[in-house]
Amino acid sequence: MNRLRTYASFVRFSHSVFALPFALAGALLAAQHTPVTWTAVGWILVAMVAARSAAMGFNRLVDARMDALNPRTAMRELPRGAMTAREAVAFVTVASLLFVFAAWRLNPICLALSPVALAIVFWYSLAKRYTTWTQLFLGLAMAVAPVGGWLAVGGRAGWEPWLLAAAIGAWVGGFDVLYACQDLEFDRAHGLRSIPVRFGVPASLAISRAMHAMAVACLVALALVAPLGIVYLAGVGVVAAMLVYEQSLVRADDLSQVKRAFDLNGYVGILYLVALVAALYGPWQR
Repeated sequence: MNRLRTYASFVRFSHSVFALPFALAGALLAAQHTPVTWTAVGWILVAMVAARSAAMGFNRLVDARMDALNPRTAMRELPRGAMTAREAVAFVTVASLLFVFAAWRLNPICLALSPVALAIVFWYSLAKRYTTWTQLFLGLAMAVAPVGGWLAVGGRAGWEPWLLAAAIGAWVGGFDVLYACQDLEFDRAHGLRSIPVRFGVPASLAISRAMHAMAVACLVALALVAPLGIVYLAGVGVVAAMLVYEQSLVRADDLSQVKRAFDLNGYVGILYLVALVAALYGPWQR
């Protein structure tokens, strides 16, 4: 059990709630046009957890040296010796293979695109060494989720997965900009790149807020395309209020609440999925 807890902490298993609800949302939207089975839903869950675990494990592995130097991250599993690099490599390999296997069980398109998806989610961990726009690449990695859910159940051409992908990409990129502000001085000292490093904290907060406004706009646009009705829009309103509150916790002269703001995002995806399910399957639809 101790080893299991170590591995779960290594990949922050609880943070699966960020992308998983949106993968299921993509599948539910596709299910309005194509029948979906519980087996497919099960393999979507396996694929999402495996892909995210592989991506986080890869991130921890390639950042181990930097994590050891940063007081905020020095107690992570690799820097403090709770796991070895060999264990981390084995974990990432197994998680990646499990993702490819789950994609194969879903359909040929998912299998063909599985290496592309892994390349996207792995690239984020390297991006900070090469580009200012690191946080946008995390948004891109998470935006894969709803498109993957849509394709997993055989969704055809449509605006729905792309609007949902734009929403989750802007939302995740926005809160990662906030999170990156707390490492600004460390990143500058060690030659790492990010939006806060390039633009400073005040401008980065403005960028984060603009991205969250874009996320809400995309969710509202989805209601017009689907269409999803007033119950869905009410749910989006609650999500928007949460994002406003999250942004209110962080100021350029006070970053002490960044972690609290970050943790609020764990509820955003869940609330959104509940609102979507209610809109699609509530009694008012009968």
